[in-house]
Amino acid sequence: MSDEAFARRFYSDRAELLALGVPLQSQRDEFTGEELYTLRSENYFLPKLDLEDDELAALQTALYLLEGKFAYAEPLRLALQNLALGRPGFADAATETAVRVEVLDPDYSPEMPGRLGKLEGAISKQRTVKFPYFSIARNKEKERTLNPYALLTDFGVWYVVGADLDDGGKVKKFRVSRIRGDIRFATRRERDFRIPTDFRIDDFVGRPPWQIGDIVGEARIEVGHDTAWWVERAYGDAGRLDGDSFLTEYSSLEQLASWILRQDGRAVPVEPDDLRRVVKESLERVRERHSGDAPKLAREAAPTPSDGIGERPAGPVVPERFAVLQSLLAYLLDACGEERDAVIPARELVERFSIPAEELEEHLQLLNLVNFGGGCYTVYAELDGDSVRVDKELYGDNFRSPPRLTPLEARAIRLALEFVGPMIAADAHTPLDRVRRKLEETFGQFELTQTPEPHVGSEEEQLVATFSGAIRDRRIVEVEYQKEGEQTWSQRLVEPYSLERKLPNWQVHTWDRTRDAERSFRLDRMRKARLTDKTYEPRTGFEPHGLRDARTAQVLYTKSVARWALERGARPLKDGTALAEEPEDLRKRTAERAKELLTELGVSRLRVRS
Repeated sequence: MSDEAFARRFYSDRAELLALGVPLQSQRDEFTGEELYTLRSENYFLPKLDLEDDELAALQTALYLLEGKFAYAEPLRLALQNLALGRPGFADAATETAVRVEVLDPDYSPEMPGRLGKLEGAISKQRTVKFPYFSIARNKEKERTLNPYALLTDFGVWYVVGADLDDGGKVKKFRVSRIRGDIRFATRRERDFRIPTDFRIDDFVGRPPWQIGDIVGEARIEVGHDTAWWVERAYGDAGRLDGDSFLTEYSSLEQLASWILRQDGRAVPVEPDDLRRVVKESLERVRERHSGDAPKLAREAAPTPSDGIGERPAGPVVPERFAVLQSLLAYLLDACGEERDAVIPARELVERFSIPAEELEEHLQLLNLVNFGGGCYTVYAELDGDSVRVDKELYGDNFRSPPRLTPLEARAIRLALEFVGPMIAADAHTPLDRVRRKLEETFGQFELTQTPEPHVGSEEEQLVATFSGAIRDRRIVEVEYQKEGEQTWSQRLVEPYSLERKLPNWQVHTWDRTRDAERSFRLDRMRKARLTDKTYEPRTGFEPHGLRDARTAQVLYTKSVARWALERGARPLKDGTALAEEPEDLRKRTAERAKELLTELGVSRLRVRS
């Protein structure tokens, strides 16, 4: 290439290295005047990592749990291999914990990894993207143009955050599952924008539905002494407790009223009066629509094609080529050890780095090319049948240490901590914040402004640790549990069998000795859990999996809300309504309960505005 083209390519590559957290230093040669670049070792290699073997094994458990259900599995695998380089134990079989825990991501679909992969690529390259987007509030599909800043998962749902160029550059959240069709670059430029230095992803995480949008006021809700503990645990970041009152800012009275009604009498609106009126209107509408004869149902609509059909196939989020090569280099050199050469089975590299077998030779040739310079090279690797022959050269020993993690690998670890962090801490017998802090010390010289801090409460982490130990040692646990819809908590003795991460909640599946029946408990509704001295023998043939033999009935969603129900799995009907399955005799019970709540919540005498 010409000098000009070479210069453009060089500076583009240098910018990419900087973005990957690998800064270069430059200085002028005093004799030739040439600009010389150096790579300082502390900016390239991982510092000495103080991870214990059980902490490393716990991270391996995370990879095992998330395999096939986590779009960032490949960069997570690469990050853990870098962390474990030269240490035994990483290739061991999955721990017992990995077998006892199931992860379920309701927002995950066959199309989701491809969408996240495309958006992740656009974020790393800072490229503007276009995509058709279904705005569920407006019930309208429209093409959006976005400068994507970050991806996040919030309450079990994936979002992309960025500047909406169709709305004056306002920074917004878009639900990834509502993207329709292809995600494509808007221009052919190498870079379209720069992420603002003051952007912080944590500003967009953890908002309850009633605080999405511009805040317009503050509400006071009486929650009662036996419910206040749960409100503080679940919504402490969205408001504050004043005695037994919950004060929270709101942008939507309707969404806040919806939350109040779901508490089934344990949350009483106090102020503003407009909130109380919305609660009354909602209850009267519920009572009216559930009284009398059930409406006649329209025929089911023909199934519509999946949102992902028509999209060009795309794989999950993959590590950058540079990250794969630097990890491969360190691994080959580590295999040589103190010797000048080594022979490695080709399959070992294919499986360890998830490189397709037909592409292994191409990776090795590229590695040979990029590590050559100044008349010498670091390593020379060649595919020879079913083996790879490696020659370590002059500067090989300099690069035997594991390389620093890239921002993408760091993001993968943070997201894994968000999904299964308490399980990692339980398996490592180490508080989660300590594991997280040790890992983040290795992330290199860049800020993780594009990946939120894992939002894991200390109570939840402790409960997971308690039940993990109880399952392992077959110990009976005494729990204080407040079931949804109950006014106060109850005490139970349970035999725990397995844990499940059903995003965004943790559940434990048990045999409840107090009720003499199978029961599953959400950990966020559990006040306490205490290990007892009693043990139990596993019940023959008993494999708890949540609700069994549940009765079902049909629920009709009107046209105005059918699209939300469809998003949660309801079936479309020809008249624009939607049908879902819910518990039996729900219609009569709902009308009666709505009438009771009008009195219990103190809104029955309010005048409703016409």
